Formats: sequence, C-alpha cells, structure tokens
Amino acid sequence: MARSALLNVMVQAAFKAGKSLSRDFGEVQNLQVSLKGPGDYVSQADRKAEKLIREELLKARPTYGFLGEESKEIIGTDGAHRWIVDPLDGTTNFLHGIPHFAISIALERQGEIACAVILNPATDELYTAERGGGAFLNDRRLRVAARKSLSDAVIATGTPHLGHGNHGTYLVEQRHVMGEVAGMRCLGAASLNLAYVAAGRVDGYWERGLSSWDIAAGMLLIREAGGWVTDLDGGNKSMEDGTIVAGNEYIRKALQEVVRRPIPGK
Repeated sequence: MARSALLNVMVQAAFKAGKSLSRDFGEVQNLQVSLKGPGDYVSQADRKAEKLIREELLKARPTYGFLGEESKEIIGTDGAHRWIVDPLDGTTNFLHGIPHFAISIALERQGEIACAVILNPATDELYTAERGGGAFLNDRRLRVAARKSLSDAVIATGTPHLGHGNHGTYLVEQRHVMGEVAGMRCLGAASLNLAYVAAGRVDGYWERGLSSWDIAAGMLLIREAGGWVTDLDGGNKSMEDGTIVAGNEYIRKALQEVVRRPIPGK
C-alpha cells in the first residue's frame, strides 16, 4: 500500500516508541510506577513513549498542535492541524504483562481526523488509515464484519474500574447487551477495540468515559473499513462526550438501541 508522507511520519514515530515500550514490557516487573489516581496508573514507559512520539512528529511538522495523554497540550501556530496521541493505551494490561496494549496516533485536520495509526508493539500489528484511502492491517485491506444480527455478534466493551465511571449504569447496560449477543469481550484497550471492529474481529463496541486520544485514530479506521461510529445518542460528538458505539450499519444501530434501553428507576 502507498502511504502519504504524513502517514509515514506517524508510522515511524509509532515504531520508535514501540521499540521503547517493548523493552520496558520485557522488564515490566522492574518498572517504577506512580499513581495518578485510584486504579489509574501511569508508568515511566508512558511518558518516555509520548516524549519520543512528540519529538518525532513535531520535528517533521513543527507548526502542528499536539494533544497527548501524559503532557500539557501544545497549541500549534498552524491552527488547522493537531496530533492526538495516546502513547500507551492499555496501561493496566502492560503493567500486568498482558500483551494487549497499543500506541494510538491521529492527525486532526480542521476538526476532522485525516490520518490514523494504531500499533501493538507486542504483536507487531500495525493499523493505518487515511481519509478516503481505506484502512489496513499491516498491508492487508480491512473491512468490518458483515453480520446483521446481534444474536450472531461478538461485542467489545470497556469496564469502569475503581474510582472511574458509573458502575451501576454500566452493569445495567451490560445486562441488556449480554442477553442479546453471541458473546462479549472486555479487552482493556479502547484503541484496539476499535481496531478490532475495523478488522472484523469483533462485530461492535460501546463504551463511556473515554478521552479523545483513546478513540480518534480508531474512529477513522472503522469508517475507512466501511463501518459506522457515533456517540451513544447517534450523533458525532464522541470526541466531546466520551461515549462511543461502533460496528457495521446494522450492528451499530441495534447495539445503540439496546444500550439506550431505559435504566430501572431513572
């Protein structure tokens, strides 16, 4: 597949940070970890990876803005472009030696995601997309799964943890969904949940309480793979409200309807 110069810059940045994460993952028991909040860990690996990515991206495009999970936002002089980066999505998996984590890099152009890269350094799986150019896993073109019925579908989600999210709301939503689907998966990395929808590995995905760096790249992957992504109200405000529901045209709509069933007592 042919990649634009910008996408090549993003891929190079992801691989550079990926090598650093892979080294740290190999010594995960020795990592020094600080606590950002209850159950929300950030390691030296996060910060080091983000620094590598930021330096690589801003060296190539010094006028672009930069929004990363672990550092203060940089407002670019360009005004039209911004990098949106999660240097280590799936930190808890990483710290427990589970090889399911990712680097997520998106390029936002005038409010729309134009390019996307998601890399799992533990598996060497590289997901890329450019607006209007399709989505790819390594060099293989991606398409979302074609299943039309929730009863045949495997659905991914993310579970709220200690100190985060509305546990009661999630448990009701999970109960509603699990009664309609063939299976549910909680994999621990939002970017890879979205990438798996794009690859047809899971049929749909929903979650609340997300940040823009969790989902920016994965949203473009799904759309370029022929899928649909909305917020839980069916709109286009996932980056603002932190909710998401995704799948092909049929699964996304059906999943949204199930998730939005009235919660008893509300």
